[in-house]
Amino acid sequence: MSTTTFQLKDNATPVVDQPHARIGLALMRLTIGTMFVWVFVENLGKGLYTPTGYANLIRDYIENSSAPAVWKSVMALAAAHASVAAPLQAITEISLGVLLVLGLFTRPAALVAFAFPTSLSISEWGTGWIWELLVPMMSSLALVVGTVGRTSGVDAFLSRKRPSSFWW
Repeated sequence: MSTTTFQLKDNATPVVDQPHARIGLALMRLTIGTMFVWVFVENLGKGLYTPTGYANLIRDYIENSSAPAVWKSVMALAAAHASVAAPLQAITEISLGVLLVLGLFTRPAALVAFAFPTSLSISEWGTGWIWELLVPMMSSLALVVGTVGRTSGVDAFLSRKRPSSFWW
């Protein structure tokens, strides 16, 4: 027997309560969050958040990928301003990881988490295996669409006070 129940919200939109789906989304949230924390630690150890390390990595993408010319121009701008871009990327990656692990501001964090591997896949176009970035991209997008923040984490507590907010 299924435990699916249907409810009507204030605006009369049907809401399906599927606890197993919510748990699955919560596991994806924890996985993607942990991945961002891990990538941060790994990149920190490689020196990729230093201006030189960051600029060298971006220049390698420019030289070896098949990214569109306009995207290579964006990457060249980032490499030229690596003293700002490198720490900004470090802060963004660790923040996304922590927010997703905690389940705080899940939807906006997941939207930005979707943008990161998407931009990386464009940067690596033709040099990497598409599936390694497609899975985190689509998992992050599923977190944006789903109501994972209302299942567990800090957002579950906050959603009781403001259930119609987009933030969770």
